[in-house]
Amino acid sequence: MAADHGMVRFLTCGSVDDGKSTLIGHLLALTGNLYADQLQTLEQESKRIGTTAEGLLDYSLLMDGLMAEREQGITIDVAYRYFSAVGRKFIVADTPGHEQYTRNMATGASQCTAALILVDVTQGVLPQTRRHALICGLLGIRHILFVINKMDRVDWQQNRFIAVQEQCAQIIRELEQFGLPPLDNAAAPVSALLGANLTSPASQMDWHQGPTVLDWLLNLPPEISESAAPLRLPVQYVVKLAQDSDQWQAASAQFAKDKTSGTWRAYAGTIASGTIKKGDQILVLPSGVQANVEEILAGDTHVNQAGLGTAVAITLQGEFDIKRGDLICHPDQRPEQSDLFKVRLVWMDEKPLHAGRSYHCIGAWGSITAELLRIRDRIDLGSYQQLATSHLGCNDIGEAELHLAQSIPYDPYQQNRGTGSLILVDRITNTTAACGMILHALRRAENIHWQTQQVTSEVRAQLMGQHPCVIWLTGLSGSGKSTIANALEQKLAERGKHTMLLDGDNIRHGLNRDLGFTEADRVENIRRIGEVAKLMVDAGLIVISAFISPYRAEREMVRQLLPEGCFIEVYVSTPLEECERRDVKGLYKKARAGTIPNFTGINAPYEEPEDPTLALDSSTMTVEQAVQAILQKMQLEVSLN
Repeated sequence: MAADHGMVRFLTCGSVDDGKSTLIGHLLALTGNLYADQLQTLEQESKRIGTTAEGLLDYSLLMDGLMAEREQGITIDVAYRYFSAVGRKFIVADTPGHEQYTRNMATGASQCTAALILVDVTQGVLPQTRRHALICGLLGIRHILFVINKMDRVDWQQNRFIAVQEQCAQIIRELEQFGLPPLDNAAAPVSALLGANLTSPASQMDWHQGPTVLDWLLNLPPEISESAAPLRLPVQYVVKLAQDSDQWQAASAQFAKDKTSGTWRAYAGTIASGTIKKGDQILVLPSGVQANVEEILAGDTHVNQAGLGTAVAITLQGEFDIKRGDLICHPDQRPEQSDLFKVRLVWMDEKPLHAGRSYHCIGAWGSITAELLRIRDRIDLGSYQQLATSHLGCNDIGEAELHLAQSIPYDPYQQNRGTGSLILVDRITNTTAACGMILHALRRAENIHWQTQQVTSEVRAQLMGQHPCVIWLTGLSGSGKSTIANALEQKLAERGKHTMLLDGDNIRHGLNRDLGFTEADRVENIRRIGEVAKLMVDAGLIVISAFISPYRAEREMVRQLLPEGCFIEVYVSTPLEECERRDVKGLYKKARAGTIPNFTGINAPYEEPEDPTLALDSSTMTVEQAVQAILQKMQLEVSLN
């Protein structure tokens, strides 16, 4: 999908069965971009599994390459095709229409500058049509053609076209009222199956005076020039060759003729925007290193300059500490830097997004831990209004506040896709949870700084004569967490240790009394406890926490807050049947009766630890045995004296 001055990258999108794959397949055939053997295979496949009328080719088969797509007659994955017409080159991304594959559509749209949004004239605009139009607009696509398809099914009636065209025009008006820049848009009536109005005007629709689909594509403006945007070269790999290696001997003749140092280094990546030239002075962020470009290698070829979309390796004059995730730019065109952002997210995970959860944030800067601090709103598809919400569900689009573990160089997405886009990855399952766009940094990020403290956490730990840590007891209600925690603190006190016990019920009487038991509130409950536990560990204390903490993501979030080796996860694995038999507080009885909603183990999930430091079953061991097991584990983990 590399950029080219004369090339246009566009996608087809819209609701399911609106004819996207058929349109592109037929367009390829009409523009002479199919070989004879491809046409022969298409004829055979159309007879075998095609869904069209007798004698008509099923052009969708050209794009639907997966067996599941052909069997079901739907598009699942994004199919990319290269073609040319009237001297112009195109790359088209045929994207799926099913709501469950919205993530694939967003992936295709992120690489394109124009879009064909198909609408079935017999159905008009559908919710998925509106979702795809919104995603196109948010991802920076400014050229949209609404292709109103299946005109043959309504006897080519102009009034049916005009009615759907007005629905599409209303979408554009609402998107611009939402705050998006003006969109270049048009509408064209077609029959993708019959090829009407794809490359030449259709006699059945002589009332239409607008362009054909091909005319519209040919008249799109060229994509942004390589030199129009500032240089952004993310360092994706550091190439190092030792002087005594075979690779050095082979490379020295071609790339490193005059090198005298022991290691040859080049910094490789794909140029996200701008142009880099041999001899340029460059700035490396976030370190601030400045240097001059000595060589530019595109593959194994020396070049004097390279631009947008080119994979290069550059060498610099001098030795510098530059690593993967750094960003190379020109000193007079540097990006902004921050660690706190307002972002717009397309949520893709089946599990809803709640504030307080942590993710891997991946972008031009590499992978950094990030926390969703606050969900600002969700965009309603029916009105494109921003509505207050506590969570984002699968395929929702909304805005949130994102805090990164360190400051990064960035550009707002509308200025630079390469350095303004990101994805969020679930830290437990490695599932891609969202794609996102940086809107802007939050101003308070520039005004809040870490205050240096003279008395460090290490000094406090030495004064107390102990290794501070968190003993995190998790398990179902009634499993014995609080009983074990109380007995453990008593034993530690007898040994002269400084401790603090945090218990779920007690905390909800004070710090967290404003929280309920919804999933969002449970996430926030553990986030606050994690921050409190971190402060207490910094103070030198041994912290014992007893919380159900039902979600792995939140327990992992607390682990990541603490220094390595300071989090001991104790899973009190007492079976549900035993916990319910005890029912010390009468909660299970109420939950079974339906008077307590969201009760863990009954009508709310509990995610068992996959690799706890220690697992204890209080139904098969005494409290004393459980405490001794924890003390022994602490001796191994944190050198308890």
